[in-house]
Amino acid sequence: MPPRRITNIDDSDSDISILDDVDIEARGKAKGKGKAVDRGQSSKSKSKAKEQPYAWEATYTRSWDTVQEDEAGSLQGAVEDLIARGRRRRLLAPAAAIRRTIIRHLILILDLSASMLDRDMRPTRFDLMLQYAREFVTEWFDQNPLGQIGIVGMRSGVGERAGEMSGNPQDVLRAMHERHKLEPAGEPSLQNAIEMARSSMSHLPTHSSREIVIIFGSLTTCDPGNIHDTLDECIKDKIRISVVALAAEMKICRDLCDKTGGQFGVAMNEGHFKDLLFELIPPPAQRAAVSRAAGASATNLSADLMMMGFPTRLPNTSPPSLCVCHSELKSEGFLCPRCAAKVCDVPTDCDICGLMIVSSPHLARSYHHLFPVKAYKAVESLVDTPNPSPTCHACSVNFADVALPKPGSAMEGMSPIGRYRCPDCHHDFCTDCDVFVHDVVHCCPGCGK
Repeated sequence: MPPRRITNIDDSDSDISILDDVDIEARGKAKGKGKAVDRGQSSKSKSKAKEQPYAWEATYTRSWDTVQEDEAGSLQGAVEDLIARGRRRRLLAPAAAIRRTIIRHLILILDLSASMLDRDMRPTRFDLMLQYAREFVTEWFDQNPLGQIGIVGMRSGVGERAGEMSGNPQDVLRAMHERHKLEPAGEPSLQNAIEMARSSMSHLPTHSSREIVIIFGSLTTCDPGNIHDTLDECIKDKIRISVVALAAEMKICRDLCDKTGGQFGVAMNEGHFKDLLFELIPPPAQRAAVSRAAGASATNLSADLMMMGFPTRLPNTSPPSLCVCHSELKSEGFLCPRCAAKVCDVPTDCDICGLMIVSSPHLARSYHHLFPVKAYKAVESLVDTPNPSPTCHACSVNFADVALPKPGSAMEGMSPIGRYRCPDCHHDFCTDCDVFVHDVVHCCPGCGK
C-alpha cells in the first residue's frame, strides 16, 4: 500500500494556501483600515488648520458685511461713508492747547539705495517716495510757514546733501525735481546721514525744534562705526527722529524713534505710506520739565523771547535793485526793517544783520497749532433742537431729511444725520465742512474761534 505522505503534503499545501489567503486578506483589510484612519486624521488636521486663521486675518473677517448698497444699488455711498469715518476719526484727538514749537527745522532723509527700485509699491518705491515727499514739503510749509527744510540722501554707504536748509518751498522742491541726481545705488548708511543732518542743525537756537524724518526702504544699513553713539549724540542735542519704513521694522529704527521721542511706522500700502508721512506735519508737542525744587505740581513754563521784523514789500513798479540773497536785479522784494537790505522771499533770515524777517499772515497761521479749533460734536438727533437749520452754516448744502442710525457710528464720532455742531456758536456743519474747517481753515466760520 503506497504511503499517504503525498496526500498529507497536498492537504498541508491547501491549508497553507488557505491560511495565506486569509492572512493576505486580513492584512489587506488591516492595511486598508489603517489607510482610512490615517486619511481621516490628516483630513481632520487639515480642517482644523483651516478653522484656525492667521492673526493678521482677523482684521478682514467678513469685511463684506461692512459694505452695504444704497437705495440705488450703488456702493458709492458706502465708500464715501468709510472715507468720512476715517477722516472724522482723526479729528477726535485731544484738542487742548499744549506747548508746541512754531519755528521748526527739519531734515528730510531719503533712502536712495538699490532697494528703492523694488516694485512692491507702484511704479517703484523711489518714484512714489519722490511724489509723496514733494506733497509733504508743500503741505508742511503751508502749515508751518516759519520752518525750514533740508534734504539729505543716503546711498552707496554715504550721506549726500541734496538740498540746503531753506525756508522757501520752491528751493526745496527744486532740489527734489532734479531726478538724475537722486538715482538709487548701493546700500544706505543711517549713521552717515544722521551725522550729516545733526551737523547741519548744531548751530540752531534753542527756541526752534530740531527734527529728522527718514524714509527708509532697506533692511540693512552700512555704517562706519557704532550707530548707538550717534543716537546718544542726537539725544544730547534734543533732535527728534521719526522713521517711515517701506519694507519691515528694524530694531535700530525703532530705537531711534523711541529714544528721541519720534514716531515710527511701517507702510502697508501706498495710502498708508502717505498717511504715516503726513502725520508728521503738525509740530510735535513738548513736555514741560517738572521742577523738583517747587514740587511735582509746578512745571517749567519758561519761554524764550524772539526778535522778529516785519518787512516792507516793494511793488513791481519800484526801480530794480540788487537783492542780498542772490545778487540779482529785481523790482519786487522785501526790505529788512533793521538794515533796509532787500530779500526776495519771506520768511527768511537777513543775510546782513541776521534778523528773522516774517510776515504777519505767516505768523498768524503758525499759531493755529497752539490754539486748535475745538472738535465739533456729532449730533445724534434733533429732538432737543427747537428750530434746526435745514442747511449747513458754511456751504449752505441741505442736510439729509432722514438718515438711519448706523451701528457703531456714535462710538466713532459719526453723526447718523450728518450734522456736527460747534460747542461755542452752536451752528451745524456737514461732514465735509467739519473736516475742511479743522484741516484747512483752522477757524470756525460761525464764531471765529
